[in-house]
Amino acid sequence: MRDHAADDPALETTPAVARALVDNHRQFLAFVERRVGDRALAEDILQDAFVRSLDKLGTLRDDESAVAWFYRSLRNAVIDHFRRRGTAQRGLSAFAEELLAAEAPGDEVRGVVCRCVAQLAATLKPEYADALRRIELDGVAVKDFADEAGITSNNAAVRVFRARDALRKQVARACGTCATHGCVDCTCR
Repeated sequence: MRDHAADDPALETTPAVARALVDNHRQFLAFVERRVGDRALAEDILQDAFVRSLDKLGTLRDDESAVAWFYRSLRNAVIDHFRRRGTAQRGLSAFAEELLAAEAPGDEVRGVVCRCVAQLAATLKPEYADALRRIELDGVAVKDFADEAGITSNNAAVRVFRARDALRKQVARACGTCATHGCVDCTCR
């Protein structure tokens, strides 16, 4: 059986490089934690960086320190994390703004809401039912509901979205085709 490590000098140094990275684990973790402010998140980022770097250890130049190379990888991983988080936050903020700007239904619309919808709303998770009752029926703004519930406006907007979706599915199950065409004065049981 042939020893491939003898043919490729990079494969010979890989265990030594890996050992150097493992030996510096605490310093790497502290480095990431200082930048993200959360130990659990720092551990996740570090673990992902370790996994991604294992395939690339053989690409190190002879004059390059594995530790310095890995710090660059960690910096890039932290930057990627903040970019992903920023994108998600912008999406949630835009959705919350859309909900805040949405026009509230008039009194006549509230008056014709099918009784069965109110009964079906009571079958939802309590936090969904409460969100719908406060925002849709009581006319409370999403921001004010968020303050009442002790959550962010973005979380309140997502909760309302999920509650509406869950209610829509319940109405479709209970009312069948009339739900598709718009239930105004139904006699569903």
